[in-house]
This record gives sequence, structure tokens and C-alpha cells, in this order.
Amino acid sequence: MHVLVSGSSGLLGGALVELLATGGHRVTRLVRSQPKRDRDELHWDPQRDVLDVRALEDLDAVVHLAGENIAQGRWTTEKKRRIRSSRVESTRLLAGALAEVARPPEVFVSASAIGYYGHRPDETLREDSRSGSGFLPSVCREWEAAVEPAEQKGIRSVRLRFGMVLSADGGALAGMIGPFRMGVGGTIGRGDQYVSWVALDDAVGAIHHALQTEALAGAVNVVSPQPVTNRQFTKTLGRVLGRPTVMHMPAFVARLAFGQMARELLLCSARVEPANLLATGYVFGYPELSGALRHLLGQTDGS
Repeated sequence: MHVLVSGSSGLLGGALVELLATGGHRVTRLVRSQPKRDRDELHWDPQRDVLDVRALEDLDAVVHLAGENIAQGRWTTEKKRRIRSSRVESTRLLAGALAEVARPPEVFVSASAIGYYGHRPDETLREDSRSGSGFLPSVCREWEAAVEPAEQKGIRSVRLRFGMVLSADGGALAGMIGPFRMGVGGTIGRGDQYVSWVALDDAVGAIHHALQTEALAGAVNVVSPQPVTNRQFTKTLGRVLGRPTVMHMPAFVARLAFGQMARELLLCSARVEPANLLATGYVFGYPELSGALRHLLGQTDGS
């Protein structure tokens, strides 16, 4: 396949490009910088609506993963503007351009997030569950709606709602490893809020599954089938690292330190089920947290 990938410099995009290249596929990277002569790259600038539609001919698939990091820093007005714009406007530009292509790709896989559901502590959430309230749910609704021009063109479109992607090389887990190894890791708030997570290998595997599975379209939750509470996550990571987890960050301290980001990320509870992945035959390599963490941290079964 010839696959166009945005967000290829990110944690998930980089791993996907490596997998596709290893599998013999041709990968073109969609980049904001000046394309390098020795790499297969295509320039775009979503802020200025710059994207050459003619360059999108003869693609088999497009994977759109670009977006501002939501877990770094407080959500100031400007930060929230970048979060929304980097997702909604870039998706609208890309989906609109694909709708104008004479021979469009067969599939458009676009990232979304389980932030779509908001804080829902008393429910098991599947793809047909309603959206929640708050900043992240509103962003996710607009983000997913921006895919519509590609759908209307007849391109099979898959909106992957990612949970917390775990990797030792970046993201939330990488930020936890240092404090936990120093013995200062602990629960946040009451600790009973659900964390819907997925190992990086399975996040990439789900994208590959979406590219290859013709029956898969629409919203798809990309999370392990075994979500855990914040307390369970904390205890499991401490056990894998062999460190105590006696520290605790009260909810009011998290809100003071991180503001709205704490309310909608750190203290939010969403017990999400990957119903559509399971229904289409995806087999998780790391469905259970302890095994996933040992794999990601390079530990053997006996360590």
C-alpha cells in the first residue's frame, strides 16, 4: 500500500511508520516543515489551508494523527485554541482535500480520543454511547465531524478514539517512570476514577487493523479490554518497578496545580470498551496492564 501519514514525528506516528515500512509499504509523511530531498515527504500548512490536492492522487490510504499535546501545561485560552485548531482545522483541510481527489484513497483513518465521552464514572462506554460535556468532548465532536467530507466522497473513514497510549519513550507513562522509581508515585484524587489505556504496540496494531479491515468504519475505541482504576494503575506500576506507592495527590491539589486539565484528564473517569475492535477480530497483544508494563519497560517474565 501507499500510505500518507500525518503526525509521523509523534510517538504513535513514528511507531506506525516503522511498522508500515517493515511490512513493505510505501509511506509518505505529511509534514509542516520543508520536505527533505532524501525522504518521501509532502508539505502542508493547516493554519494557512495549504495542501496540494494533486499530490494526494494515487494513495491507497491516509492516516491522520497530528494534534497538539493535551497533557503538557495548563489549559490557558491560547493552549485550548491550539488544541482545538490542531485537530479540527487540520482534519477539515485533509478530509476536504481528499474529497476533491479524482482517484481518492480507499480508507481514511483519523485519530480521535476517548475524551469524546467525558467524565462518566457509572457507565461502561462503547462506540454508540453519547458524547459527554466539557471542553474535550466538544473538541472530539468537532474533530470527528471534520471527517465528513471524506465520508461523503465514499471513502471508508475510521475515527479511532484512543485511550491513554502507554510507552516508555513518551506520553503519560514516560513521565511517571522517574517519580515512581524515586518512590514518590501515588494515586490522584480518590483513585477510583477509571483509566482506559492501551499499549503502544496495540495502538499501532489497531491502526493497521483499521487499514486492512474493510468491515471497519466509523468510531472505534482503541483501548485495552481491561481498564483499571487510577489506584489499580498506581499499584501495578509500583509493583512492576519494585517501588512503594504511598504518595497521594488530593483532588484539590491537582485542580490548583493543573486547573481544567486536572478535571478533564487526571480526575476524569471513563470505563471504555473496545467493542468494534473485538467484533472485527482484533486480538490484543497486551490486554492486561501488568504484562503490558513489563513488556514496555523491557522486563522479562521472571524479573
